[in-house]
Amino acid sequence: AFLRLMPITAVRACGGALGGIVSVVDRFHRRIALENLARAFPSRSAEECALVCGGMFEHFGRLLLELIRFSSLTREEMLASVEVEGQEHVRQAYRQGKGVLYFTGHFGYWEIQAIAFALHAEPISVVARPLDNPYLHAMLEQIRTCTGNSVIYRQGGLRRVLRDLQSNRGVAMLIDQHLHSDAVSVEFFNRPAATTSALAALALRTGAPVIPVFALPLPRGRYRLIYDCPVPPPHDQGPNAIREFTQRCTDVLEMYVRRDPHLWLWMHRRWRDPEPAPVEHAS
Repeated sequence: AFLRLMPITAVRACGGALGGIVSVVDRFHRRIALENLARAFPSRSAEECALVCGGMFEHFGRLLLELIRFSSLTREEMLASVEVEGQEHVRQAYRQGKGVLYFTGHFGYWEIQAIAFALHAEPISVVARPLDNPYLHAMLEQIRTCTGNSVIYRQGGLRRVLRDLQSNRGVAMLIDQHLHSDAVSVEFFNRPAATTSALAALALRTGAPVIPVFALPLPRGRYRLIYDCPVPPPHDQGPNAIREFTQRCTDVLEMYVRRDPHLWLWMHRRWRDPEPAPVEHAS
């Protein structure tokens, strides 16, 4: 309630300050972020990487406070805070009647985009991992569902995802977390990264169109919600189709991260060894 009464400019300033404090205190994750940035942008100096790293911490501090504030707004206030780009891609995808798969990463304001989508389009299901802290888990689920969206937790969620797609419902997921299983190795910033195979496998199995989505900050506390062109599936549906499709989706995410690197979660241990074992082609 307190954040709702604050001007959005003040909320963003407080969030940035909070992130700045965390960047100084949390040396462990700052070191991971700097190492990832140095390898992702080898032509940049250490000072340039440090600036991006600091901007990242500030961004995620802002994201935390803005997400809490946004979820407390009225539906009219939420819609007044966003502008939508590429909504024709969404309409065309739903006309196919196979459901729609949306993907993004820990980039920009992805949680706010999902909340707002239910208002300017229709409710969707969001695939997520349960949080270890039960209080934070309950709070985040309440935020995610405040406009009518549903949350599907990964464990045992395949049937529900398939059911939603069969009902021509949208399903959203993140594709930029390291996985130990059910993963394929694709190039992300010129390094092999274990990436979920679920998005590509579901698309190949159901024929559902795959739309990249991104939420970027605008001045005066507003947001631009982008629905990019659908990612085309590979023509060859052979054994490498899942890997190729996953690579295409990852390439789109990388393009956005390269444009605004401070908006991505560099503190995550995205690149690890060994590479994942290959997964079977979707039936």
